[in-house]
Amino acid sequence: MTVWVTGARGFIGRHVSKAYADAGHRVAGLGHGAWAEADHTRWGVADWRNGEVSAANLDAMTATLGPPEVVVHLAGGSAVGPSFAQPAEDFHRSVGAAAALADWMRLRAPGAAVVMASSAAVYGAAHAGPIAEGAVCTPFSPYGFHKRMAELLLESYARNFQLRVALVRFFSVYGPGLEKQLLWDACTRLNRQPEVLALGGTGNEVRDWLHVSDASRLIVLAGQAAGVHCPVLNGGTGLATPIRDVAMQLCESWPMRPPALTFSGVSRAGDPPTLVADVSAAQALGWRHQVDWRAGMHEYVQWFQSRHLPS
Repeated sequence: MTVWVTGARGFIGRHVSKAYADAGHRVAGLGHGAWAEADHTRWGVADWRNGEVSAANLDAMTATLGPPEVVVHLAGGSAVGPSFAQPAEDFHRSVGAAAALADWMRLRAPGAAVVMASSAAVYGAAHAGPIAEGAVCTPFSPYGFHKRMAELLLESYARNFQLRVALVRFFSVYGPGLEKQLLWDACTRLNRQPEVLALGGTGNEVRDWLHVSDASRLIVLAGQAAGVHCPVLNGGTGLATPIRDVAMQLCESWPMRPPALTFSGVSRAGDPPTLVADVSAAQALGWRHQVDWRAGMHEYVQWFQSRHLPS
């Protein structure tokens, strides 16, 4: 197949591109930033275009590799924090890009499937226990609202124009190459001051940690399941893991004497106490996560250490 990946240069995008390329498919990528040919081909991206998700760029990609059979849409806002600082830009990246892609596919590639990577942020902070895809969505942040808007937009194209769509709501995706959020922040602090790791919150907040290799396999499976009924899949493991346990695993994996671990006791506004996926829908398609979070955290520390040695 010919597969397009928007946001292919990003953390999940690189791994998804390589998963498709390793399976023998041709991959074209679109996103922001210069990307040397040697680097993007190493990740399985045969053709890279630096630019916005726009009709002009999508037409140019068609001229190079032909029309897509699957489009994995990973471009868009990527974190809660920046969406508060620049909500209009986050709207443009998430909702505007999804609208441009959906309308181009309606006109130029109506038979192709599109998989959109969404976020558990659409559920908000009011849920206890594993969250099923049918749960009420009560997003808190602009980021969560914009992801939900993009979901609804694609769902409308599925219903009104028979676009084949699948949505994957990711929880806490991690792995080598992740350079933001809790794991990156914790390792950066340990790299600067290995004697102590001081984090915000209580440490009792519960999250669902999904390795990026498992996330990539789920994306590929979602592409096969895409349809006008617009299936929604949770991207998680179903395992509730306190942040304290994750931080302790990072500390134990750090190649020095384990540091002292402290928490401020102050949680950020809107931070859910628990965010865990009900993954029965993905499992019904034959998907299972393969990477244990403890092994995954150890791997992350090794990756970080190999690239960020103390100065």
